[in-house]
Amino acid sequence: MKLEGIIPALVTPFDANDKINHQVLADLLEHQLKMGATGFAPLGSTGESYAMTNEERREVLKTVKEVVGDRGMLIAGANAPSTREVIEQVKQNRDAGYNAVLVAPPFYSVPSDEELLGHYRAILDAVPDVELVLYNYPMRVAIELGYSVMDGLQDDPRVIAIKESSGELMRAIDIGTKYKGKIDLCCGSDDIALDYFLWGATSWISAPANIMPVNINKFYNDYMAGDIESAKGISQKIFPVMNSLETSKFIQKIKYGCELSGFPVGNARMPLQPLSDAEKAEFRKAYEQV
Repeated sequence: MKLEGIIPALVTPFDANDKINHQVLADLLEHQLKMGATGFAPLGSTGESYAMTNEERREVLKTVKEVVGDRGMLIAGANAPSTREVIEQVKQNRDAGYNAVLVAPPFYSVPSDEELLGHYRAILDAVPDVELVLYNYPMRVAIELGYSVMDGLQDDPRVIAIKESSGELMRAIDIGTKYKGKIDLCCGSDDIALDYFLWGATSWISAPANIMPVNINKFYNDYMAGDIESAKGISQKIFPVMNSLETSKFIQKIKYGCELSGFPVGNARMPLQPLSDAEKAEFRKAYEQV
């Protein structure tokens, strides 16, 4: 698989009873496909996989696969605090029809780089028929996916990309240069997406694509067509929303943006709390400008 295009990091819709709203999920998927999404990444950070039961994860995998079919690439998150649990999730994703998985370092255990390399190799050995997208998000898991880990994986053809969400441009530059042709750079830092593409990103696993699909798909298409000025202009246009998202309560604001877009995806699950009226007003002001 070659990671290319805009891949929404899917929200998980919940109804008033805190159950997964599969109809809204299906509607959101169809809308995103019409807007130009090249694939989807369910069960990630934005999808609140950490707050779901394993049965709920299976339900989401099933709905997304049934709706999308062969109309887009599918990359399902598989994250847990232990290697054993991650392998179980990877197998579950594969059995649901997903050929690629998005795997961050295991949280809480804080493994060394050597241990983390062993973690990823164990996954690849245990499930030989999936491809792996690494996920560097130190803010969420408390450790950074080090270069020595990538050095150890760069010659494995099943390690196809890294979603880089550190927010550190120098890491994106290093990855886009050092691992070019081996591990593709995927943008995971939404507010500096243009910089990532300038340094070699081929795709963007994008939470804001849930709420601004027209602008974000146009950004990608214009950039790939060589119209850098247009891509820059779109980046400037959507910056107020990006700035609000990065300031606080990212998931809640993405879900509120879905509501403003006509998709009632419900609140984020606890411990996250709903936006206050003032926070909604602040975000809505930025969003309506876009």
